[in-house]
Order: sequence, then C-alpha cells, then structure tokens
Amino acid sequence: FTGRLMPGRRWSDGLHQAVEAKEGVRIRNENQTLATITLQNYFRTYNKLAGMTGTASTEADEFKKIYNLQVVTIPTDKPSIRQELSDRIYQKERAKFQAVIKQIEKLYREQRPVLVGTRSVEKSEFLSKMLRERGIPHTVLNAKYHEKEAQIVAQAGQRRAVTIATNMAGRGTDIKPEDGVETLGGLFVIGTERHESRRIDNQLRGRSGRQGAPGAAQFYVCLQDELMRIFGSERIASLMERLKIPEDEPIEHPWVTRALERAQQQVE
Repeated sequence: FTGRLMPGRRWSDGLHQAVEAKEGVRIRNENQTLATITLQNYFRTYNKLAGMTGTASTEADEFKKIYNLQVVTIPTDKPSIRQELSDRIYQKERAKFQAVIKQIEKLYREQRPVLVGTRSVEKSEFLSKMLRERGIPHTVLNAKYHEKEAQIVAQAGQRRAVTIATNMAGRGTDIKPEDGVETLGGLFVIGTERHESRRIDNQLRGRSGRQGAPGAAQFYVCLQDELMRIFGSERIASLMERLKIPEDEPIEHPWVTRALERAQQQVE
C-alpha cells in the first residue's frame, strides 16, 4: 500500500521469472525460501507490544482479536475543521476523470493547492497527461520519481500547486501550507478511487487540515472502479438508470459514502 519501490523483493513460485521472460530481461534464479512466518505470529513472539498510528481506530477489532491490544484514541491538540465532502459517484471512468480535471482547474484558478491521490503509477500518469493537455502546471509523485519526493512535498502546499501522487504522499507526509493559503481554504485533497482499506483513504484525507488548519477532502469514484465492481455497483447502477441520470452527472449523497465504507469493511 506504500506506493514505493521495493528493491530486492521478488515474487515466488516462478511468477517473477515469468514476468522477466515476458519483459525480455535476464531471467534470474528463483529464491529459495527456508522458513516463513506471518507478521502476526512474528509480532506475538515479543513479550510487550505497542504501536502508534493516526489510523488505528479503523482496525481496533483486529488489534483486539489478534494481539489482545486495546486501541486508545488520543484527542487532537486542536479541533479538526477539515471539510469531509460526500463522495461523487459517476457511471463511467471517463466522466469521473473529466470531473476531477474540472475541479482541479477550478481550484487552480482560486490559487488553492490541491493534492490528487491515485491508486497506481498508470493512473497518476494518465491524469498528468490530461492536465498537460489543459495547460495546467503540476508535479507527479510516484515510484518513478521517488528521488524528488522531498522537493515535491515541500512545494505541494504552495499557491496553485497541483500534485498528482500515488500512496507515497498519503503516509507520514506533512504538507505545510504556504502563508496565506489558509485564507483560501487550505489544501484540497482529491481521491480518484476508493481503496479496499479505509485506513489508506483516511491517511490520504489526513494530508489536509492538519493541526487545526482549514482544508477539504473529497473522493471521486465510478462504477468501473475495482471496489465498486466487487461490491455495490449493480444497486447504484440500477438507481442511476431508473432516475435517468446522464453519464457525466454524479450522485453525491452521504448514503453513497456510507455504502462505500460498508463495502470496504466487507473487504477488510
């Protein structure tokens, strides 16, 4: 889920060799696994366990069931005033990405910084291509450009900054808004797809509105997204068909957001 390169990691059971053959590179020998242990069992070999994360509450049941650990929620130093807007759901991926580009254009005109989270390198580069065609300056943060990460993150809170990123920017990244940005509404975070894990979505949301600063977050989803294909798309699709909603018109309602969160809980 990190969106980062993992040097030295190789798939097992001949899968890596098959990919090497497909890509026409040198096929290396398969690693030999002498022993394995799950992370859960490995952690339980320790007498004392503790941890700290900003998204532990969504996994409270797992911590209790597997490790017999209670999750304690520590109140924030300052109350959060981040706007968490309802998800916007479209029928087709094309309409979804066009709506995302339209929102980015609006925020760019308002001189407001925007962080756009994508699930893959492919999707981040697809959005980048659309922005280039519209003439909107932006930066891309994904596994291909990881060496520029510090520089990109440092500039992501400036006026008119448009940053397209994979999960790299969603974890442990503190984007500091430029002076005066708070009066514009702060950093606006756009998620282009719901992840199977609520924790990943919450981490992306948490890039804006930090330390009591203003900010906003909103997810754009479509019925062709992976999570929607697995859960719930038929019901929503039939509703949109009955209401004769055009492809480029979204459904935006709190019950849609709740339905997506229930789907994520089923996956988890």
